[in-house]
Amino acid sequence: MNDLTAVDVLVNPDETTLRHARAWNARMRESVPGGFALDASHQPHITTLQRYVRTAALDDVYDAVRRTLAATDTSTLSYRAVAIKHADWGVPGQGLAVILLEPGPPVLTFQAALLAAISPFTESGGTADAFVTDPGESISGSTLDWVDGYVPAQIGPGHYTAHITVGFATLDDLATIEAEPFEAFTVRPAAVAVHQLGNSGAARRLLKTWPAPN
Repeated sequence: MNDLTAVDVLVNPDETTLRHARAWNARMRESVPGGFALDASHQPHITTLQRYVRTAALDDVYDAVRRTLAATDTSTLSYRAVAIKHADWGVPGQGLAVILLEPGPPVLTFQAALLAAISPFTESGGTADAFVTDPGESISGSTLDWVDGYVPAQIGPGHYTAHITVGFATLDDLATIEAEPFEAFTVRPAAVAVHQLGNSGAARRLLKTWPAPN
């Protein structure tokens, strides 16, 4: 057993949002055919918190998420999808594209509560062994650093960049895509889950899930 596991406490979005994400992923794969497809091991999701946690304490992490979720009115958690943007993820000539989301204030309150609940079980310095990998795959330095630095870089107002990752595309294609009009839409949670991470922030392995009450 590995000492640390790279986890993503995430929101699974509603079915309408999933359709949008899959359509954008298909367009990205037209640009970079070797890029990842959104599938059972690359789930469209909205990261709320990423951390390296002690593997031996995973059950404690699940209980912390469960208690936080029980104290949260999930009907207030909503986002507004506003644009397609990309980040440099260390692949020459390519960018990692996302649907950029604007989180409502209750999302930030939920994130803060999760961080407080999970922090006793976290450590820094996770290695590639903390992640899900395919045979022969290496975890990028960008991925390792992102999880280690998620706190404080992505915590709270003005820092948290809510998004749904939709795949790699060439920088030229992304310039065209990002210049196109984007029809904004509302995103709501279908479930909250803990996944083990893979490369580029992919939600590779479901560890625990809780449906969001209707």
